[in-house]
Amino acid sequence: MNKDIKIGRVFLIVLDSLGIGGAPDAALYGDEGSDTLRSVMKSPFFRARNLGKLGLFRIAGNEEPEEEEKGREMSGPPCGSFARLREESKGKDTTTGHWELAGLISDAPFPTYPEGFPEEVISEFERRTGRGVLCNRPYSGTEVIRDYGEEHLRTGKLIVYTSADSVFQIAAHEEKVPVEELYGYCRIARAMLTGENGVGRVIARPFAGMPGNFYRTSRRHDFSLPPPGATLLDRLKGAGLDVLGVGKIGDIFAGRGLTENLGVNAGNDDGMAKTMRCAKREFRGLCFVNLVDFDEKYGHRNDVDGYASAVARFDDWLGGFLSVLRPEDVLMITADHGCDPAASGTDHSREDVPLLVYSPSLPGGTDLGVRRFSDVSASVLDLFGLRGGAGESFLPLLRKNG
Repeated sequence: MNKDIKIGRVFLIVLDSLGIGGAPDAALYGDEGSDTLRSVMKSPFFRARNLGKLGLFRIAGNEEPEEEEKGREMSGPPCGSFARLREESKGKDTTTGHWELAGLISDAPFPTYPEGFPEEVISEFERRTGRGVLCNRPYSGTEVIRDYGEEHLRTGKLIVYTSADSVFQIAAHEEKVPVEELYGYCRIARAMLTGENGVGRVIARPFAGMPGNFYRTSRRHDFSLPPPGATLLDRLKGAGLDVLGVGKIGDIFAGRGLTENLGVNAGNDDGMAKTMRCAKREFRGLCFVNLVDFDEKYGHRNDVDGYASAVARFDDWLGGFLSVLRPEDVLMITADHGCDPAASGTDHSREDVPLLVYSPSLPGGTDLGVRRFSDVSASVLDLFGLRGGAGESFLPLLRKNG
C-alpha cells in the first residue's frame, strides 16, 4: 500500500447472509454442509464478474469448480485482496455478526425460543399493551400472516412469533394497527426483554392486503439491544470522523455511533442508490451498509434463483461503484452469516463469510488467509490511525505487498 496515500473514506458493505460454507463448528448449529454461495451459484441467474475480479473465487475453500464458470472473469490477478472470515462469537444472527465485524465479540448466544416465549412474558406483554397475542411460535414471516392475519383483523390481537434467531417479532396490519402504534408496542417489548430474556432484536412487521393476499410492507423496524461495549462506530465517531449508516445499521447498533442514519425502506436497490450518493459526496470516515434482501427476501424463503438474481444485480451495480471510488477510498465487502436457500430449513446458517478489499491505491492480489470477523474493525481503525476492540489489523499485509 502506498504509504503516501491518506485514507479518507471506507465503504463497508455487508451482503446480508452471503456465507461461503465451511464453518468448523457448523454441526453444533445443525448447519453442517450449508454453503449459501455454492447453492446460489447453481442457478442460471447467477452472475458475479465484478466480485470475481475482486477475488471472490480466489478465497481458500471457495474456488469455483470448472463446470460452474458462469459469471467468472479470472484472467490475470484479481484487483482486490481477499480473505475467508470466521466468526468467534456464539450465534449466527445479524446482530452478533455485525457486532463482531465492529470489534465486539459475544461470548454467550442471545436466547432463542423454539417452543415460543414463556407464558409470563406473553402475559406481561398483553397487560402492558392491552392487546391479546396470537401464535407465539417459531414461524415463517410470510406464512404467519397468511395463517393468522384474518384472525388478527377480526380480533385486534397482535401476531407474535419468533424463529431460530433471537427475535421477538410483532406483525400487525397497517389498517388495524397504525405503524407508529406498532412501533410503540415494540418499544414496550424491548423494555421488557432484558436479562435472561434479552433477545437480540424486537422486530416490527407491518403488513397489508386482504385475506388470501396479505403481504409485508417496507416499514419494518428493528429494535436491538444496545451493544454492551464500544464498537468500531463509537470509536470512529469519538475521533471526530463521520459514520454513515445505510440500511439496517442504525437498527442493529440501536442508533449508537452514527453521525448520520440514512436508513433504507425499499430494499437493496434503495440501499445501493444511497451508497452511490454517499460516494459522490464529501465526508471523512466510514459508510457502513447492510443490504438485507439477500437474507430477508430470498434466503429465508428458499428462493435460490431470486438470491442469484440479487447477487447479479449487486454485481452489475458494483462495476459502476468501483469506477467512482477515489484513490483515498477503501471498499470492503463481506457478510454477517449464511442463509442457504437450498437448505431444508429457512433459518440462518453458521458459515464462514467472504472478505474482499479494494482501493484504487492498492495493487490487489493479496491472499489475507483465514481471519476473524473482528479483524475488519481492527483494520478500519488502523486505516485511520486508531486502535481498540477485538481483532488484528490486516493492513500490514496490504502495505507489505503494496
